[in-house]
Amino acid sequence: MNHENANLTFRRFQIVPMVCCGIVFLSLGMCILSSATAMAGYIPVLAGLSGMAALLWPAIAWIRTLSRLERLERNLAKGQPGLSISRSGGIASILARQCVESLRNFQAQTEQSGQRQNDLSLKLQLLEKQKQSIEQIIHTIRDAVVVVDGFDRIVLANSAAEQIFGFSARSSLARTVGEAIDHPEFVASMCHIRQSKLPHLKHELTVKAGDHLHVYDCIFSCIRDEKQEIAGVVAILHDITREKEISQMKNDFVSHVSHELKTPLASINAYAEMLVDGEAQDEQAIHQFCSIIQSQALRLNRLIEDILNISRIESGLIKVDKQNLSMALLMRDAVEMITSYAQEKNITIHTPPAILYDQVHADKDMISQVIINLLSNAVKYTPQGGSVSIESQVNEADGVIRVSVIDTGVGIPPEAVDHVFDKFYRVEQNKKVAKGTGLGLNLVKQIVETVHGGRVFVASEVGKGSTFGFEIPLAAGQQITAKA
Repeated sequence: MNHENANLTFRRFQIVPMVCCGIVFLSLGMCILSSATAMAGYIPVLAGLSGMAALLWPAIAWIRTLSRLERLERNLAKGQPGLSISRSGGIASILARQCVESLRNFQAQTEQSGQRQNDLSLKLQLLEKQKQSIEQIIHTIRDAVVVVDGFDRIVLANSAAEQIFGFSARSSLARTVGEAIDHPEFVASMCHIRQSKLPHLKHELTVKAGDHLHVYDCIFSCIRDEKQEIAGVVAILHDITREKEISQMKNDFVSHVSHELKTPLASINAYAEMLVDGEAQDEQAIHQFCSIIQSQALRLNRLIEDILNISRIESGLIKVDKQNLSMALLMRDAVEMITSYAQEKNITIHTPPAILYDQVHADKDMISQVIINLLSNAVKYTPQGGSVSIESQVNEADGVIRVSVIDTGVGIPPEAVDHVFDKFYRVEQNKKVAKGTGLGLNLVKQIVETVHGGRVFVASEVGKGSTFGFEIPLAAGQQITAKA
């Protein structure tokens, strides 16, 4: 009977090796799944979790079987407490122990695989967060960034690049840079650095945006993999349009200053040489030469002073002494200073009655210079027998005073009106009418807008005359009185 039970037990446990094999295959499958998940960076983590869920349920079932087999082993040992273990009983006991050991190993492997799966999931989440952080940084910087792979396919581009080249980065992913970006010079530079395998390449690029041209300082860099092979190219574009404009303005400024300084210096030098050579034979000639030298020296002094004042205002280094002033008194004093100059050309200056409430909080010398410059220009470009008027208006609603200088002069062409306040600008058609440096009106604009927070304006018609003027805020107490 014992022999039959042992055989029965043996036959029942013949499946144990197959079970052990199944366990090994399951463990191997799970390892393959873990490896596949680690290698395939684009396989969703949920697929790995689903695989773990599929293996977890059999593991629970095998744990239950483990407990049952342990009880079976104890029962076999208790069935023959005083005897030596028989052959068939020994085989059954050995098989039971092997099955228990296999199941324990399977349980340990399951726990280890679960831990590896958790670690892998955490690493993938960390990588995803790092990727998102890097993309956010790239998309928030002002410089344009374009990244392509080793086959010139777009991998990444930020919003600045989209605005510059007019394309959508999202819809252009996996497309070549030549297909997505319509700028042959940029595309050629990207391909050139990849093919030449240069570490870096710097190139100045011009891109048309509407009616304006923008200049970009482009830096192309190769991306290399662990084998030092070219894996892609990154391009960074920095807008240097403003720097280029400033550089051009500096060059123009130096050119204009040199020209303006050269003219009076040449006159001073020429007449001084004539005096030294004794070409002035009488007192009248000597007086004439000296007068010319003096006038040119004064012109040179005015030019230098205007340049220095504009430079001080633009840099914020000029000293400003603001106080409450009457605009009517400032206008009266300026008219008195310019009257003799107007009389030389038989030009009449009209001044309206003073406004009672015209107090402004301003620098007296600066505002006086503004009014004198406008009156001087009006007289300068008005033919003999013409007229110049100066008037002021208080705008109670906006709390500003408006001063206008109207002349019956030669006028300004429409295409030149927007440039008359530019530095060193002079209307080409009017250069023969009067001399000038092209700095007077620019100084007016700097004083009114930069120092006093106002604005300048101009209106003109060729052959009929021009109106130049400015607006500045009323004094604080004056604004309250006017509005009341």
